[in-house]
Amino acid sequence: MKKIIKNGMIVTATDTYQADILIENEKVKAIGQGLSDVYAEVIDASGLYVFPGGIDPHTHMEMPFGGTVTKDDFETGTMAAAHGGTTTIIDFCLTEKGKTLKNALSTWHQKSKDKSVIDYGFHLQIVEANESVLEEIPVVIEEEGVTSFKVFMAYKNVLQADDETLYQTLTTAKKHGGLVMVHAENGDVIEHLTKEALRNGNTEPIYHALTRPPELEGEATGRAAKLTALADSQLYVVHVTCKEAVEQIAEARSKGFNVFGETCPQYLVLDQSYLDQPDFEGAKYVWSPPLRDKSNQEVLWNALKSGQLQTIGSDHCSFDFDGQKDLGKGDFTKIPNGGPFVEDRFSVLFSEGVKKGRISINQFVDMVSTQSAKLFGLFPRKGTIAPGADADIVLFDPNAERTISVDTHHSAVDYSALEGMKVTGEPVTVLSRGEYVVKDKEFVGKPGAGKFLKREKYNSDALQRQEETATGR
Repeated sequence: MKKIIKNGMIVTATDTYQADILIENEKVKAIGQGLSDVYAEVIDASGLYVFPGGIDPHTHMEMPFGGTVTKDDFETGTMAAAHGGTTTIIDFCLTEKGKTLKNALSTWHQKSKDKSVIDYGFHLQIVEANESVLEEIPVVIEEEGVTSFKVFMAYKNVLQADDETLYQTLTTAKKHGGLVMVHAENGDVIEHLTKEALRNGNTEPIYHALTRPPELEGEATGRAAKLTALADSQLYVVHVTCKEAVEQIAEARSKGFNVFGETCPQYLVLDQSYLDQPDFEGAKYVWSPPLRDKSNQEVLWNALKSGQLQTIGSDHCSFDFDGQKDLGKGDFTKIPNGGPFVEDRFSVLFSEGVKKGRISINQFVDMVSTQSAKLFGLFPRKGTIAPGADADIVLFDPNAERTISVDTHHSAVDYSALEGMKVTGEPVTVLSRGEYVVKDKEFVGKPGAGKFLKREKYNSDALQRQEETATGR
């Protein structure tokens, strides 16, 4: 059915204006004043912002880790995402040594089949760079539309790849139009510090943070950036947490290297002290990289405002406190790493960023949607409101106040890491390709309605042209 959104304030990464939006056949058909169609449902957006649907570039649904599996699958996880204003996720697909990349993709297609309520894509992990893997990378780019590849520099003996693998992935990505992503921590030194802590009887959750100091994130970020420069390739650093990493990204960008950075809401509003709580409560806040000293929060906000960091991912990786996180009682290394954030990414950034004057409303849209669309081959289909774009649209009440709680969230996990936090701004109605997923804060979507997205190749020239257009250069 056709729809016309009226009386709302449209906000994109570059513009803010009042107009009507005509939606037809899953797309934005027209934008203008006084649009009418006798066959269209009229949606009154008076007093609301009209945002492009959020794109979360960093989720882990139904992911195995540490002998267990994340609590949210592609159904419950995307339902939570939709309630939070996100209409597209890009999930991480883990691979295994000795098996093909397509085998891993097949596994993730099975996990997501008939479950996702919103559109989704995959990033693909590269754990080894042998001849068959390097030959398969261009195949999955061309045939599967999977154009981003993640290399872990941490989790020694589990997920960690060596520098040769990273460098070869970078050179292959440069040649075939892929974007390389890194989890940047020095896994070798972390392994040493972890063993040392356990030998000394230091087993509480706080030691998860103390054995992964910010210097090791900074070192790995700088190393990855230098390898990217050597390969003349492109790099996206996930979940940046600290001054040491921001400085390395800023330095690389100042030299003209194609290095981009993402941070997450948890690093903007929580700090290391949350891990140092009695009765094992600190385990709720164990993820990697860990929470940092509070002083890093303003560093991250400034990096977002200045453009040194470009995107906000949730790193949604949910494990129950009871029955999963508590596997690490008596040994912090056995606490499953991750937290639940996909539902609150949008509101936290708006409330703490826009409402408090740290970022503009257009920067907000850029960070939660547009930049991810551009970097990951979805723009202009996703990430903006324009004729021809998918009608992924969020009607957002900028003045609604709510308190984040496990009692009201839509994730399957049994706690909220942001419990009790008051935020201003809330999605009211969410459309995915023109169909309601959330209507007046109630879920009305359908599992399986989300489509797998084949994405375009990374194109640095196109990104540069888009940047020049946006800034008027």
